[in-house]
Amino acid sequence: MRPAGENGEPWNTSLALMLLAKSATVTICHSATRDLGAITRQADVIVAAVGKRNVLTADMVKPGAVVIDVGMNRNDEGKLCGDVDFEGVREVAGWITPVPGGVGPMTIAMLLVNTLESAERSGPHVPP
Repeated sequence: MRPAGENGEPWNTSLALMLLAKSATVTICHSATRDLGAITRQADVIVAAVGKRNVLTADMVKPGAVVIDVGMNRNDEGKLCGDVDFEGVREVAGWITPVPGGVGPMTIAMLLVNTLESAERSGPHVPP
């Protein structure tokens, strides 16, 4: 698993620790990593969250790899897009998340679950 993120944001550090606890081999890269493609081509799973559009291209992905695009950017037409060149990488990857519509709905769902659990833990509320 290779989370590709900028400057060790808390999410990718947490993700890396969770994966390490499950005996995964984890490499964290960033946009200035030398020959990023040489590293990503070894990965079975790539999590791209760099904040730069098209930073991950088809030639950087091992055939059959899982690519999870967490990036949120805008293309020249103002349309939402991720960090991955979706059209190119989809031809190589075994599975790829789209942007929009990939990890965003799951993020919203989990925020709602966490909000509900927090409300339930805070106990009953009596209206004034």
